Amino acid sequence: MNQRSADLLSLRPEIPNAKITPYMSKDEQFQNSTLRPIIKFQNPLLIEAFKNYIIKHKNAFNQLNIEKRLDYIENAIQKDIKFRNSLKGMIIGQFTVEEYMAYIQNSSTLNKRMMNIVVERLKDQVQAFEITVLV
Repeated sequence: MNQRSADLLSLRPEIPNAKITPYMSKDEQFQNSTLRPIIKFQNPLLIEAFKNYIIKHKNAFNQLNIEKRLDYIENAIQKDIKFRNSLKGMIIGQFTVEEYMAYIQNSSTLNKRMMNIVVERLKDQVQAFEITVLV
């Protein structure tokens, strides 16, 4: 393992409930060993990226009720290919070379898993996108 790989792995948070067993599919093992820790580590950046997305789209998000905001998050990530690719880059850029080599074997399925996790994280933190008004 090279120094870059060691450094990247040392930065990742532990996720105790992201178990890895021999009975899991390779995709699920990759999700729990690589994707979940990276997405958790990148969470502050992902939140800021979505805040910027809201601003670039004229703050339409802020006019919506909570249910519509959750739909907006999902639609933004599923349908805006440029934004989706930007988020993927923030995650893939944290892969070790070994992880990248595993990722490219089944990138389509792993991309779906990756984006589903990101969507759920952002939905769970929808309050982070509230506008604070200074009086």
